[in-house]
Amino acid sequence: VPVDLTHADLGAQMINLAKDIGGDSAEIILTHVVHDIPAYAAVEISGDLLEKTHKWAKAELEKLAKDNNVSGPADLRHGSAGSAILEAAAEHEADLVIIGSHKPGMADYFLGSTAGRVVRHAQCPVLVMR
Repeated sequence: VPVDLTHADLGAQMINLAKDIGGDSAEIILTHVVHDIPAYAAVEISGDLLEKTHKWAKAELEKLAKDNNVSGPADLRHGSAGSAILEAAAEHEADLVIIGSHKPGMADYFLGSTAGRVVRHAQCPVLVMR
């Protein structure tokens, strides 16, 4: 379940849906992707701030798991969200990916760009929540 940590309500909804679909025996793996900072911007940001952001994201992901009784691993990744989610699904041999989608702009009208990439390239079914 890819999770947007800024929208914990949606994360909890996705977790509940995964539990409903998978039943008691389902292993739920929460995945969150921290975008890489472009090199030209990284020069201006302290390593300490990047480390604090990583620790915050990991703690929030683990809190979401604990608050929603998810015993599977909290998988924090770095990079492009679409690619990292696809890699996580493949590594964990996911049977289903549940992903949130924002209101799209004109470039990605029907799905958000990350959700669209995951839907197009995933090797398993993908359920998109708005």
